[in-house]
Amino acid sequence: MDGADGGTSPDGASPTTGESPDGGGAPGAVTLPGGGGYTAPPGPPDFGPNVLVFDPSMGNAAIQSKIDAVFKGQETNQFGAQRYAYFFKPGSYSLDVQLGFYMEVLGLGAAPDDVSITGAVRSMAKWDQGNATQNFWRLSENLAVTPSASINSANVWAVSQATALRRFHVKGGTNLFDPEGGPNDWASGGFIADSKVDGTVVSGSQQQFLTRNVTMGKWSGGVWNMVFVGNRGNPTGAWPASPYTFVDPTPAIREKPYLTVDGSGAYAVVAPTLAQATQGTTWESGTAPSTTIPIDQFYIAHADKDSADTLNAALAAGANLILTPGVYHLASAIQVSRAGTVVLGLGLATLVPDQGTAAIAVADVDSVTIAGILFDAGAKESPTLLELGGAVTATSHALSPTALFDISCRVGGAAAGLATSCVTINSSDVIVDNAWLWRADHGNGVGWDVNRAQNGLVVNGANVSAYGLFVEHFEQYQTLWNGDGGKIYFYQSEIPYDVPSQARWTHDGENGYASIKVGVSVTHFDARGLGIYCYFDNPVVLDNAIESPTGAGVTFQHVVTEWFKNAAGSAIDHIINGTGAAVNSSNAGATTPN
Repeated sequence: MDGADGGTSPDGASPTTGESPDGGGAPGAVTLPGGGGYTAPPGPPDFGPNVLVFDPSMGNAAIQSKIDAVFKGQETNQFGAQRYAYFFKPGSYSLDVQLGFYMEVLGLGAAPDDVSITGAVRSMAKWDQGNATQNFWRLSENLAVTPSASINSANVWAVSQATALRRFHVKGGTNLFDPEGGPNDWASGGFIADSKVDGTVVSGSQQQFLTRNVTMGKWSGGVWNMVFVGNRGNPTGAWPASPYTFVDPTPAIREKPYLTVDGSGAYAVVAPTLAQATQGTTWESGTAPSTTIPIDQFYIAHADKDSADTLNAALAAGANLILTPGVYHLASAIQVSRAGTVVLGLGLATLVPDQGTAAIAVADVDSVTIAGILFDAGAKESPTLLELGGAVTATSHALSPTALFDISCRVGGAAAGLATSCVTINSSDVIVDNAWLWRADHGNGVGWDVNRAQNGLVVNGANVSAYGLFVEHFEQYQTLWNGDGGKIYFYQSEIPYDVPSQARWTHDGENGYASIKVGVSVTHFDARGLGIYCYFDNPVVLDNAIESPTGAGVTFQHVVTEWFKNAAGSAIDHIINGTGAAVNSSNAGATTPN
């Protein structure tokens, strides 16, 4: 639980916990790889007071009252400490489920249609006059929604970074902006994966978006950078007249693990396995290959009780981790050294390394999962917040890659923080599936010399792939990619707003630091669908949005740069390596020809 909320549910009643009648494993479940000595405590799993578990027998009115109370507290709570997750057991509901900050909605069925909500599961932007560009940190997974005309004609998912719909079935249409927002109805990025929309996805004023392995009835619109990977039902249109980038099929992916509960009340985590060359969802035609891990092979952590020591003791004993909603302050790094370990955050569980360490350090092993976690820099500078592999090795993990799902990193915003970089990847073959790395430009503890951070992402390992990479406002390179064979499908980046002067933002005779810097030794690199934007507080210039080797194996397709209404005299002079038009007060946007 969060210390800030006193451990009670929002309406003051006794909290609803994730308890089940028994703690048994699911049929067909597996034991931990290599055995392990972890023994779960007896009794049903305790997910804590900030996981609210619902089933149809509770009645729609009672459920609606509880979720309305949570939303009232979270709608504008951008930098608060409260975190929440809803569990919906299989069945049918009639509800308006609105998501605010740090909220996650999870269906517990074996398939998305096992939890059916008539009404809405939606993210609106009324709190900011329709402006959804700050609708961060909210997730919804593994359920179906039938939009109700009394709420909206389509399900509204007006969001920006650090959001996701996964294993989500909309039995109707979806709007990616707030149609009630009026002239301020902007939205700025989002991610949908392994989902189906029966009707039309209307992007409206949504500026950039990634859909991956999504089946759509139709897609409508686009502003700057809309990327479609392994989908069915894509729009038609050619770059640059249309802002569309298509990658077909999805080269290699494994989907995010998800929670289920069976008829006897036994919880488990289903971990899908690696798939190659995929198109559309994993679940429309049956169950995809996966491993089922019973809940008793997880240590269920609580922010008010657990420390790095207790979490590391559980991992050393062979457990996986579930981090229940809350803010966890760590005196040392969580050490993940067993292949196949799953670390699953609920309700955007947040890790703060207080002593200048990493929050999580993963050894160079196969098939680790880190999912649903917000990494928040502490007051003492961390070299990195999340480290994958302690050093670069020649070890291949191509058949069993480690994967990051729905992770975000934040330096400043909630409080002043310091980190040299947010994520450092030394292991090979890592898959990044939706990540937002953010040096805060608003909130608390914000300023050029206050929330210092050089880089968002540093990749040293080979053959690393990123589906949906958002990196913003770092003081040097946003992304420094030194590993060979890298892939980025969808990239969104804003250069720092608060550069104080050109003299303080110059290196090696160049003005500024490119958003993406590809190392000189890289011979193969594939990036598609990139948007790089600037809004400078002072009249500073960035020479190149991208710096890269120029070999035949290094390719960038569909790059757009934008200059927002900022300081006169500011600019991005080139898109890549001294080529491409400038963006400035005379020319707000530029694209590559292909």
